[in-house]
Amino acid sequence: MAKIDSTQKIRYAVVGLGHIAQVAILPAFQNAENSELAALVSDDEIKRKELGRRYGVNQTYSYAEYEQCLSSGVDAVYITLPNHLHKEYSVRAARAGVHVLCEKPMAVTVEECEAMIQAANESHVKLMIAYRLHFEEGNLTAVELARQGKLGDLRFFTSEFAQQLAENNIRVSHSPAEGGGTVYDMGVYCINAARYLFGEEPLEVVAASSRKPEERFSKSDQMTSVIMRFPEERQAVFTCSFGAAPISRYTLIGTEGAVTLDPAYEYAEPIGMQLAIKGKKTEKEFPKRDQFAPELIYFSDCILNDKEPEPSGEEGLADVKIVQAIYQSAEALKPVRLEIPARKQRPSLAQEIHKPAVQQPKPVHAKSPTGEAA
Repeated sequence: MAKIDSTQKIRYAVVGLGHIAQVAILPAFQNAENSELAALVSDDEIKRKELGRRYGVNQTYSYAEYEQCLSSGVDAVYITLPNHLHKEYSVRAARAGVHVLCEKPMAVTVEECEAMIQAANESHVKLMIAYRLHFEEGNLTAVELARQGKLGDLRFFTSEFAQQLAENNIRVSHSPAEGGGTVYDMGVYCINAARYLFGEEPLEVVAASSRKPEERFSKSDQMTSVIMRFPEERQAVFTCSFGAAPISRYTLIGTEGAVTLDPAYEYAEPIGMQLAIKGKKTEKEFPKRDQFAPELIYFSDCILNDKEPEPSGEEGLADVKIVQAIYQSAEALKPVRLEIPARKQRPSLAQEIHKPAVQQPKPVHAKSPTGEAA
């Protein structure tokens, strides 16, 4: 890997040009002062042509030309492909000496995550998983309240995350074994939130899944409910669904107070916080902001200054271990024990980066998960 001048911008190739890439990731480069959109990778020629013109990017490649892209002078890739492709494209980039920022979930299996970590370590490149809420003020404020003891002794966490997913969306057209399903797509947010709020790793999970007799759920679960048992007799309970009215909420309850974020996990609207401590209730709204530019800024800074990212590959690996255990529990109808090493790094308010909201452009040949035309 060539040494990078700390005064230059990190040049990124965005790999995969689906809905989230087009409405959030590509526009975020205008807010990321140390990052440059240098290349686009997609098998859709129209996407490559129109988005290349829109963002002034001349280097565009098909997936068959991925190695050519990696050798074209890019410093990093942002992987925003379907979950089952994360490992392959991350490992190929790392072996080419290119740093990797990969969307969550990190991969489909523990073995895939470990292969990604190994490839990055062997090639001495940075690997970060795109947990955008690790840089978002509302969630990080909740973390601070928990750490400072404002809520008393933390006791339990509850969360609901749901949407009506369109038929044939890749999240339901793939089974959980292939990286589809509610827990890989939505439950990972609930899992990660419980982990960063408690500052601990779960010891055990028990789960139940349901599947409505609809064609869109022929491969994927429609809904999964989970109980995670944490040290000090704490519990996290959540339900995620592809077949319910939209909701994105969590509550953390301690012996002296509770904090609720509603919505908690969204990127396209403000984050609302309700705080109740010893009978005193307050509310606060964190305005809509660009949640993707902070990821780029932070990761580029890690590359330029040789710092280990938080969230790292180990953070992504921990969540995938839990996701796999959840589906194992739901299938076997019994609890599954977990052994996850304690994390040295956790998100903190010091990581918050505030950038103004971007205007979502009209996507090219892409639809939102709910099936809205684009």
